[in-house]
Amino acid sequence: MRSCSIKTAVVFEDQHLIVFEKEAGLLSQPGLGVAQYDSLLSRSLLDWPSARIVHRLDRDTSGLIVLALDTETHRKLSAEFSNRRVEKIYLAQVAGRPNERSGKINAPIRRKSNRPPRYCVDFTNGKDAITHWEVDSTDGATTRVTLRPITGRSHQLRVHMEYVGHPILGDPLYGTERSRGESTRLGLHATGLAFRHPHTKKWMQWTSPDPF
Repeated sequence: MRSCSIKTAVVFEDQHLIVFEKEAGLLSQPGLGVAQYDSLLSRSLLDWPSARIVHRLDRDTSGLIVLALDTETHRKLSAEFSNRRVEKIYLAQVAGRPNERSGKINAPIRRKSNRPPRYCVDFTNGKDAITHWEVDSTDGATTRVTLRPITGRSHQLRVHMEYVGHPILGDPLYGTERSRGESTRLGLHATGLAFRHPHTKKWMQWTSPDPF
């Protein structure tokens, strides 16, 4: 199955890596079966045959994501993510208004189900998961927050915001019927990405305006 080019989504490129702005609704890498082949990685391989996935964004999350173009870069970038030396910033639209202006969520996460994949907070069997949050603006019914995950667990931001009582709007898996109906898309966008270039050692950072 041949996908369309993703060159228009490139925000940075050199001989070692590419940073993209992924659209909402597009998988980061192919899933199981032909129906889930179309993805940022499969589209990238049409123009960069050596492209390798380093980290992932959920299908319905938009924003910044980096791919490596060679084995050494992939190894070094993967280590940067694993050792938590990458700065990731997200913007989210959530239900309700938090009582505080900022806070820290330290709540372990584990997989709850496979079909569909869902996760939950579990202080006994979960893996450590930490998220810092800060209110940007609110109208009382909904709030715009900046999220800075320290760890990178699957569905972490979605699970954490539901856990504190402010689910992300438009989330088909978490929250309430009301919060799911508040938006036609998941209100989560990877707006900031920064790390030290694995070869030049220069600190590099990118920003992507939110689409909400």
